Amino acid sequence: MNAEHAVAQPDPAVTPDQPRGALAVTRRLLVPVGALGAVVGAFAYVGTVDPNEPGHYPACPLLALTGILCPGCGGLRSAHAFANGDLPAALGANVFAVAAFVAFAAIWVLWVTRAARGRPLRIALRNAHQWSIGAVLLVFSVVRNLPFGAWLAP
Repeated sequence: MNAEHAVAQPDPAVTPDQPRGALAVTRRLLVPVGALGAVVGAFAYVGTVDPNEPGHYPACPLLALTGILCPGCGGLRSAHAFANGDLPAALGANVFAVAAFVAFAAIWVLWVTRAARGRPLRIALRNAHQWSIGAVLLVFSVVRNLPFGAWLAP
């Protein structure tokens, strides 16, 4: 095919109804930046209001009713330690919470990158992945409530 018969292909990242330019990029970034602002605000609050001090946060309902630690128990203490830069304490309070913080950061970077390019964020976990995550959290919950798994308790 010679150059005079070539047809310009539209950019698949931009649909005809999407505006172009800096204003469009700014608009597409509003939601991810707003989400980051909410998370930073929450971490700032938890970082300054210590969950180890009684009376600031409600107790875990499962722990209060049954004495069983749920997979989220220690999450606020983990967030407090993480926000204050104490990674060993954050991991000791709830290792899965720290993994969730890191996963959020990675997904947020992907979200911003795709939004800036005009592409939607699509994360599709297969059923096997969802069941695997659930199984790991279940095993974590059971083990942290047994005597030999006390090192996993917050």
